[in-house]
Amino acid sequence: MSRLTLRIDPGDSPYQRVFLSGWLDGSTHAELDAALAPLLHDGTHILELNLAGLDYISSAGLRSIFRARKALHPHAGRLLVMQPRPGVRKVFELVKAVPVEEVFASQQELDDYLSAIQQKVASGEL
Repeated sequence: MSRLTLRIDPGDSPYQRVFLSGWLDGSTHAELDAALAPLLHDGTHILELNLAGLDYISSAGLRSIFRARKALHPHAGRLLVMQPRPGVRKVFELVKAVPVEEVFASQQELDDYLSAIQQKVASGEL
C-alpha cells in the first residue's frame, strides 16, 4: 500500500513550502489536492514543493502538481519543485509537467532564482 506524508511549513504569505515524502499516486493524490487547496486560494504566489523524500510519482500525482501550477497562474504565481530524487526528476523531464527552470537541486539554486525574480519585480520587468 502506498503512503504519502506531507508537511506544510507555516510560511509568510505569499511564500509557502510543502514537503512531500513517500508515494504520490492514484491512492494518495487526493491528500495533496486537499492540503494545497487552501494555499492556492489564500494569496500564495510562490509554492515550493520539496520532493527530497518523494520516492515515486504517478500520472495522478503529476496531474495534482499540474493543477496546482495552473491555479497559481492567474495571479502570476509560481510552483517551484525542490530537490526531486533522480527517478522523480526524470519523470518531470519526460512529461514536462513543470518547466525545467522551475526545478531546483539545492536551496542555493532556489534562493538565487527567487533573488533574480525579486530584482525583476523591483525594476518593473515583471
